[in-house]
Amino acid sequence: MTVTRVPDPSLSKRDVLIRVRAVGVCGTDLHIFRGHANYNLDARGRPIPFNIQPQILGHEFCGEVLEVGSEVKDLKPGDRVLCDQGLNCMSQARKPLCPYCAAGDSHQCLYYTEHGITGLPGALAEYLAVPAVNCLKMPQKLTPESGALAEPLGCVLHSSDRMERAEARYRFEGPQAIRNILICGAGPAGLLFLQYLRSVKHFDGRVLVSDVRERNLDLARRFGGTPINAAERDLVEAVLEATAGQRIHYLIEACGHPAIFDQIPALLAKQGTILLYGHGHKGRDIGVLGNVLFLEPTLVASVGASSGFDADGRPSVYRRARDLIADDTVQVLPFVTHRYAALEDIHCAFERDFQREEYIKGLLALA
Repeated sequence: MTVTRVPDPSLSKRDVLIRVRAVGVCGTDLHIFRGHANYNLDARGRPIPFNIQPQILGHEFCGEVLEVGSEVKDLKPGDRVLCDQGLNCMSQARKPLCPYCAAGDSHQCLYYTEHGITGLPGALAEYLAVPAVNCLKMPQKLTPESGALAEPLGCVLHSSDRMERAEARYRFEGPQAIRNILICGAGPAGLLFLQYLRSVKHFDGRVLVSDVRERNLDLARRFGGTPINAAERDLVEAVLEATAGQRIHYLIEACGHPAIFDQIPALLAKQGTILLYGHGHKGRDIGVLGNVLFLEPTLVASVGASSGFDADGRPSVYRRARDLIADDTVQVLPFVTHRYAALEDIHCAFERDFQREEYIKGLLALA
């Protein structure tokens, strides 16, 4: 990872030029950095090597509008905005919308591209040009640090929406209501899922949270979860004890660690639901899923902060995420453990800090 000079972004008539103020460092960024993932594909679906097309990372971000294109009427220089990094039909003014955008699945758009992920320059930069319709104004009380973390919360909202739409045996309401939930991983995503369950869904059942880092588990306890330190206790035994043998009705895989799939057959109730969120299971033999599939689970996979559009064309899930953070329903700053003040420092997150015991979330905050 290096810092280099690149041309200033060009501005189309529907774009805004923003000065980047804050950028979250995401586990997906780490997967890309380590070579475990590359989402910049050629026309045949093959990854384009980074030595041929380097990637500027950064997809959780907010900034200040510096300049607006000739057709932009609802934003002006000086506005503080948080952004959807994904370019879909609405972003590109395509009409009619493709079937995915029309159905509210914007991140599955037939013409989808993404800043910081699929080759488009990301926000680990001084300036970025994005479609105005991808930008939402930030209320005055929302800090740049909080605004940048609307994206990971948006991902959690989208994932939860998909789960709640699934035709599953166990639901939040009804005769077979979910009573036992396990969140595997108390990183930023796991802690956001926990807050969503407690503060948005007002779920009052058992939410177990497993991790091997005590600091993370302390936060899980603070947000209403029952922590299990998987380095000190056998996870299966702890779950069976906590649920009186009922096992888990809804398992959220938010750790990105492949070993969890070996344990799922002993954790999940038959016909329970598994939300595959963590990804990053590099090198794992897919045959390990055999005993998982034997349970006839409902498997729900999700990617990104996909959503439909509000009346002004802006992404509805980002507006929901912004409002939940702004009114303190969901807290995002308690798990930010590492802050960086310059682009020249951000390599430390990838080369050093991600491996530290105390690391949970890193964030670049530019003056």
